Amino acid sequence: MIFLKSESFHPIAATNTYVTVILPIAVPKPYTYYVPEELVQSIQFGVRVEVQFGKSKLYSALVMEVHTDAPEKYKPKPVISVIDQKPIIFPSQIKLWRWMASYYACTLGEIMNAALPSGMKLASETRIVLSPLFDDNYEGFNDKEFMVTEALSIQNELSINDIRKILNQKTVYPLINRLLDRRIIYLKEELKPGFKPKKVSCVKLTEPYASNQELLEEAFEKLSRSTRQVEALMAFIQLSKNQDIVQVQDVYKKATVDRAVLKAIEKKGVFEIYKKAVSRIAGYEEELVESSELSAQQKDAIEAIKSEENKNVTLLHGVTGSGKTRVYVELIKEAIEKGEQVLYLLPEIALTAQIVNRLQKIFGDQIAVFHSRLNNNERVEIWRSVLAGKPLIMGARSGLFLPFKNLKLIIVDEEHDTSYKQMDPAPRYNARDVAVYLALLHNAKIILGTATPSLESYHNAISKKYSLIEMTERFGGLKLPETVIIDAKEETKKNKMQSHFTSLLLEELKATLARGEQAILFQNRRGYAPTMRCTNCDWFAECIHCDVSLTYHKFQNNLRCHYCGYQRPIPVECAACGSNQLILRGFGTEKIEDELKIFLPEAKIARLDYDTARAKNAHARIINNFEEKRIDILVGTQMVTKGLDFDNVGMVGVLSADHLFHFPDFRASERGFQLITQVSGRAGRKHKRGKVFIQAFNTGHPVLKEILENDYKGFFEREIAERRTFLYPPFCRLIKITLKHKKPNILNEAAKVFSKELKKSLSDQVIGPAVPGIPRVRTYYLMDMLVKMEHNSKKIAYTKSRILEAILFTQSKQGFSMVRININVDPY
Repeated sequence: MIFLKSESFHPIAATNTYVTVILPIAVPKPYTYYVPEELVQSIQFGVRVEVQFGKSKLYSALVMEVHTDAPEKYKPKPVISVIDQKPIIFPSQIKLWRWMASYYACTLGEIMNAALPSGMKLASETRIVLSPLFDDNYEGFNDKEFMVTEALSIQNELSINDIRKILNQKTVYPLINRLLDRRIIYLKEELKPGFKPKKVSCVKLTEPYASNQELLEEAFEKLSRSTRQVEALMAFIQLSKNQDIVQVQDVYKKATVDRAVLKAIEKKGVFEIYKKAVSRIAGYEEELVESSELSAQQKDAIEAIKSEENKNVTLLHGVTGSGKTRVYVELIKEAIEKGEQVLYLLPEIALTAQIVNRLQKIFGDQIAVFHSRLNNNERVEIWRSVLAGKPLIMGARSGLFLPFKNLKLIIVDEEHDTSYKQMDPAPRYNARDVAVYLALLHNAKIILGTATPSLESYHNAISKKYSLIEMTERFGGLKLPETVIIDAKEETKKNKMQSHFTSLLLEELKATLARGEQAILFQNRRGYAPTMRCTNCDWFAECIHCDVSLTYHKFQNNLRCHYCGYQRPIPVECAACGSNQLILRGFGTEKIEDELKIFLPEAKIARLDYDTARAKNAHARIINNFEEKRIDILVGTQMVTKGLDFDNVGMVGVLSADHLFHFPDFRASERGFQLITQVSGRAGRKHKRGKVFIQAFNTGHPVLKEILENDYKGFFEREIAERRTFLYPPFCRLIKITLKHKKPNILNEAAKVFSKELKKSLSDQVIGPAVPGIPRVRTYYLMDMLVKMEHNSKKIAYTKSRILEAILFTQSKQGFSMVRININVDPY
């Protein structure tokens, strides 16, 4: 990255007012700046200020404290300008950030970087571009705003330093902020490839009819030969009485006409059809619906949650289809009626469109949806709406950072889901655990809801740290699905297997379709085949950047790495021996979809995985097609396990269940139990009991027996006994440390130095260093270490401080400064 130099600052009159600020970079501690006299009145906690860091870099930093204590170890620089008139955060957020920085062993700057929308983190190298929506209307612009906007119209893009030179002044952040707020400009990184402003077709009257209503009779006369055109004009007039902007779709609907009619009116000079940009965070315009009646089980759960005896943290353990969402809706309603705010966390918003739509129908404009696919302006818009008191926020893990002022209820749906854990970059936090601390800060109730609790949460509940409320029956008295384990090993011996399908699975699929029902097939591996091998020398196609095999994707007809995205054409011969005897091994969702079409040629089959759901709205479109029965069989990865509720699913099939239990991870059995139970819960949720068929080669695996009997408590007791024996969470705490470098010899030496330094103070707590199962990812070689700690807050704090000291020690050694060392607290 090239940093643009800025000239030295002119001396500014000093005062005894100082601010401690957080910079949006990974520096070890906050920095103090002095406040010039002319800015003292506008400085306050929670506003952004423009500051210089280093010789030339300029940042928008966040004020965390205003005080009169000058730093002793360095001479403070001045605050250049104050960007905000009002605070953009609350003190409770700083408390949360401080706790996260301490708990997850990262910096406040890394937390700030994750928390604030990019539009709130300006820096001197930030590039500015003119909004594609700007129409050269300079009305209301002051001279400086006009100069900047005109320069952008000529030069396409400018850096913040360029803008300083144009205006011949240092203080430009407030001006840039005003233009960003008015959507005159964008930060360049917001306009990612493929991003286009959302536009809708609108219609308006042309002149002179628009400004002189008396001439409308003349307009009707022009259209009098066509009844449909007259009806369209009448519809427009009626619509325009209640709305400033009339969309063509509204006219089509009201007058029952089509595009040709409006085009004909436009040709006669009465209408003008034009495109208008609209907010992607538009208000909910459909008719709201009432919630369904509560069952006795749901009423009991609500009363138990609200009970004064109940703890602030509640684990709501309800079987799939028990109606947990209806419980949430009732509690949300009550909170909103009291003027309180609610945060509803979901593992992945894009994968839970069904529940978002359901709640929008109940709460309408009271909901804001916050997730990673919003552009920066939309994020800033939601940030400010929450700051102003928006009652209900649905979001993925980043929703935790929003500026709540009266948060009194947090719901963490599917609390067991691994998507709540942020892996890279720092902060590597678990949103469920952070949500518990956030609730404590706000004195709010928090509900952790799931059909398959994580072992930590269930252990906390039975240890009386959390309250436990169980919903053991499906809504409406419907039975849980019948589960059948199919012995794939036995079918293979008897030559009954047809490709990757057992005979029973295919028979049940045919019977399900014959009854007019739908089916879901689950295979937790995307692509067509995970490996292409040579039968002659056993060579396999491998990624050039990672130490993993390339997966064959039939639709694109190429080999692809699922870690770094590298692609290559299909080889015609072995790269090692030159043989052309290359075969595909294993199977993924793409192959299942492809081969099902052979066995069930009449069935309408679709696939739901990362490849098919990558495009915007693609996931919602597939789910909608399945809901409306335009798809008979849906083949998918774990995407099909997340928050879906279908009326007509008669059966669910799980292929190669064994693979889920064989990962080198102490949580493999837990993950397998959760995934299979969750996908099984998609069967028979509304009107009749469904069936689940699980193909496995090792039918005696204890987890399969527990799934068959729907025995979560039995699974928990067996698994927790193993964790206790081998000292794994929840009976200890883990920190995973990963060292990375592009040269393996440097990495090995650095790992030795780091390990030796760490073991001086932590001795037998440290396991490793060891090469992980995948030793190279994205050109970086990896080395892992694991630190086990007992549940003692002082010892844990001591351990983290020793790790940070060992990192500084290692990186200070010659040749090791570029070795990356990542700390992952609770790496699961």
